[in-house]
Amino acid sequence: MQIRFCGAARHVTGSCHLLTLNNGTKILLDCGLFQGEDAGDFDRNNHWHFDPREVDILILSHAHIDHTGRVPKLVKDGFKGKIYSTHATRSLCAIMLLDSAMIQEKDAEYYNARLIKKSKHSHEKLKLRTPLYTQKDITPVMNRFTTFSYDTWGHIHQDVKIMFVDAGHILGSAGVVLSIMEEGKETLLGFTADIGRPDRPILRDPKPLPPVEYLLCESTYGDRDHETNPEQSERFLEIIKDTCIRRRGKLIIPAFSVGRTQEIVYMLDKMSNERMLPKIKVYVDSPLAVNATEVFGSHPECFDNDLNQYLLTDDNPFGFKELIYIRDVQQSKKLNTLEEPCIIISSSGMGNAGRVKHHISNNIENPDNTILIVGYCSPNTPGGILKSGASTIKLFGEEKQIRAQIETMDSFSAHGDRKEMYHHIENQKNSVKKLFLVHGEYETQQHFQAYLQERGFHQIEIPAENQVVELN
Repeated sequence: MQIRFCGAARHVTGSCHLLTLNNGTKILLDCGLFQGEDAGDFDRNNHWHFDPREVDILILSHAHIDHTGRVPKLVKDGFKGKIYSTHATRSLCAIMLLDSAMIQEKDAEYYNARLIKKSKHSHEKLKLRTPLYTQKDITPVMNRFTTFSYDTWGHIHQDVKIMFVDAGHILGSAGVVLSIMEEGKETLLGFTADIGRPDRPILRDPKPLPPVEYLLCESTYGDRDHETNPEQSERFLEIIKDTCIRRRGKLIIPAFSVGRTQEIVYMLDKMSNERMLPKIKVYVDSPLAVNATEVFGSHPECFDNDLNQYLLTDDNPFGFKELIYIRDVQQSKKLNTLEEPCIIISSSGMGNAGRVKHHISNNIENPDNTILIVGYCSPNTPGGILKSGASTIKLFGEEKQIRAQIETMDSFSAHGDRKEMYHHIENQKNSVKKLFLVHGEYETQQHFQAYLQERGFHQIEIPAENQVVELN
């Protein structure tokens, strides 16, 4: 039995790991999109480290695009097997993959238009881009899903059983346990996928996987600890007051449409009910976020006890008087000329696509405004560039001066910090033969490797992309 690390290897996005059993059965864990700003990521997304036609089974840990965003291309390129996930993950994939397809189409159109315009001044042969997939490619994907509840074993192959365990990361997110029978011997393999954070709003706390022999573990924040919840609320409120009351500016929050947006809205809803929130308009400017919020309401099985109790006093935790959801693109454009103080929550979280890129571009040079980064951003994305302390940024082909205040609150992240990840996998010490660190930048992974070794873990590997490891 062997595993090939095809993505999120010494890198955060593009989660994809191919398990090949002794009998030749091929099981793919996640099939995510590499997300970034350069042409290299476009080329990587068009390339496979395996033949999609040979993959028998696809397992999805959760619906984030860096874990599911290449599934339509996988199907388009010949995958004919079943896709297994939790119920909520399938519901979210239905809207998120469609949104991703629209972005693929628009990105290709924008790239080609610029290339054609540039070609008028040169004699180079044009290499036009085609989208990875289009909206029509989504229906064949959704028809392949089979879903399971948490904490129940289900057969996905005559020799393989699967169990999804609540990861507390986003709605429907799960760690994966595989029970593999070969020649009368059972092997247990675990995949933490993205580990959520305990004591966070909306979702139940992440639940550790049962002890396994081989474990793939995420490591996004393996070199740091997050702020605690009270500190987070106080600082968030202070940023709001400083931007919108003292400076009379706009607070722009790039936030992923699923999970992060709902958590921020829920926090603002509670602040509004407690009369702590200033009387300013809050705009959620993302059609996907609006649709995803509706999906949240359809899956109360994922809610934690605090939210269930809150629902007894407020039947809409994602809505309050000053909150306005925006779908229409013309309404979105009007926000750019709005002069009154406000909060704009818009996707994507890394600022590399979607409407928030326009909001950043239109507001970045005004020192009265604030851009608040609330989660992980790849270094070469607009969010990553803003976090790095750069003085300028290129957006839509135009160099912009960064005069707005840049704030970062990683505590909003849906990823556990190093302590939280360690406690999540602590029960694996006596069982795990090999621990593979994935879904993290290489330097961060090295820090996390040392952190785990100091606490009793051994046989920790940091696989490179396309590396193949034999599981003995």
